Amino acid sequence: MADYNIEDILPQRRPYIMVDELVFYDDVTAITIFEIRENNLFCNNGLMEESGLIENIAQTCASHTGYRAKKQPDKNEEIKIGYLGMIKSMKIMRKARVGERLTTTIEIKAEIFSTTLVNANVKTNDETIAECEMKIFLTDKTADGK
Repeated sequence: MADYNIEDILPQRRPYIMVDELVFYDDVTAITIFEIRENNLFCNNGLMEESGLIENIAQTCASHTGYRAKKQPDKNEEIKIGYLGMIKSMKIMRKARVGERLTTTIEIKAEIFSTTLVNANVKTNDETIAECEMKIFLTDKTADGK
């Protein structure tokens, strides 16, 4: 899926980007990869804070939405800004460590108007380190401020 630059499909900008690459996309699923670096905003003492895992999941959702908009240029869709509306059944088995690669999978359970409900799973190697249900609300605002 290297037919894009990650900054072309996300409304976030560096240093706040928590996704390196979208590696799988279909109508209901997105899978991203993210390597945790020592200078990451969410890292302290070699560990990523829980809020960093939550942001990684939210940006995986944004990757799905942004890629969908970019792959349908005839619809002239802009990359819209979303807000986290709910986290349910959040389980963090352990904090992620600097140097680990996160593989984050989201599966869309429902899309109603501007609201998307997803199930999410974060793994490093074959170990699940976080999972939750998340609700994202899209606004009419776009990444370029329109």
